[in-house]
Amino acid sequence: MEWEVVIGLEIHAQLATKSKIFSGASTAYGAEPNTQACAVDLGLPGVLPVVNKEAVAMGAKFGLAVGAQVANRSVFDRKNYFYPDSPKGYQISQLYFPIVEHGSIDIELEGGKTKTIGITRAHLEEDAGKSLHEDFHGMTGIDLNRAGTPLIEIVSEPDMRSAKEAVAYMRKIHSLVQYLEICDGNMQEGSFRCDANVSVRPVGQQEFGTRAEIKNINSFRFVEKAINYEIERQIAIIEDGGKIAQETRLYDADKDETRSMRSKENENDYRYFPDPDLLPIELDDSYIQAIKETLPELPHEKKQRFITEHGLNSIDADVLTAQKAISDFFEATVNAADGEAKLSANWMQGEVMSALNKNSIDISECPITPELLGDMIKRIADNTISGKIAKTVFEAMWNGEGAADKIIEKKGLKQVTDTGLIEKVIDEIIANNEVQVEQYRSGKEKVFGFFVGQTMKATQGKANPQQVNELLKAKLKG
Repeated sequence: MEWEVVIGLEIHAQLATKSKIFSGASTAYGAEPNTQACAVDLGLPGVLPVVNKEAVAMGAKFGLAVGAQVANRSVFDRKNYFYPDSPKGYQISQLYFPIVEHGSIDIELEGGKTKTIGITRAHLEEDAGKSLHEDFHGMTGIDLNRAGTPLIEIVSEPDMRSAKEAVAYMRKIHSLVQYLEICDGNMQEGSFRCDANVSVRPVGQQEFGTRAEIKNINSFRFVEKAINYEIERQIAIIEDGGKIAQETRLYDADKDETRSMRSKENENDYRYFPDPDLLPIELDDSYIQAIKETLPELPHEKKQRFITEHGLNSIDADVLTAQKAISDFFEATVNAADGEAKLSANWMQGEVMSALNKNSIDISECPITPELLGDMIKRIADNTISGKIAKTVFEAMWNGEGAADKIIEKKGLKQVTDTGLIEKVIDEIIANNEVQVEQYRSGKEKVFGFFVGQTMKATQGKANPQQVNELLKAKLKG
């Protein structure tokens, strides 16, 4: 039997506010456990929550960016459950009247095709605390610093049909929230994570299969691996005559498998009701319009501009607009390089990305500024140095040896463009390699590379490659 996969994602993005969604406690990452949990976060008797207006504005901003309806009236609900990391005994969320509904976003598929993924809703809610198991020898520690941290939960339609589509959608949302500056997207710190709802059904069947929810996945690679494992698990169970249990599962990255966590609850299990301590949020049309006017250039808009304005192809533009920090770095480099966009794109995707990955650092930590990179690219463009020599310059800049001009001067790396000098070197090489000359002239054109290599070696890599090629072709013809 052929199977069709049905996937929906619930993405949790931590909003980039300085204080929590219902209290004035800090949201800064890395503090000592339980030092950033105030009386409101702890749910102590007599305290009252007050909604953070910046969190509301960020929620509305996201809705407008995905073409959704931003509600004039949204309501906070209590989601009741008992767990040690939620000291109130409930989570404040939005169920019946969320701040955002009915949006969509386009993802790019292999072969240049696009697919629209529906966004059912996005709602504001508070995060829970964190259970710590590692250091307590059979006990569990609770850190409530995260309790009350503002989240926007983005719930997709079940429109994805493969793990790759799910990853493409997650990457697109990850990029968007960073462009909007409503979330830093830091997956290692838990600022951006998702739950994946996965089911399978026979091809052609309209009714959905029973779904399993995989909780709290915090990397793109793990999302793909977890979904693919779950697909295989469900198909194997059904083909063996079993039934899929509706449940919540966890992904174990070390074993590359999902395992059962608990049976899946339904909405009525949580006994939702409107939070009596919080008034409904009322947003008039003028407020929503004012938020709309603050929207930045969005990733798909920037991609199109890079194609038309900078002459990049679609693939290069995709890579350079995937993260706002990278697109900003690229544009600053182009400006510093006097508009050399293609060269800048090549260096960004080549040496820069490679060095960042090798050193496991982010673009914000790059020791080479856009101004330094742009100045070096100008020296490639004006033939002061070749692309090969530029790699030596780049490495020296990375190691803190200063600007390109200083390094070129200090190391004597200036490109040789004196035609007479290059001709003299070529004449000597041709005279000393008669066998290879005859091979070339008899039709073995691969030997040409030998002459190029010998010329570059004799000039210590400083000869202009274009001139070398042109002069060699002319002289080898005899």
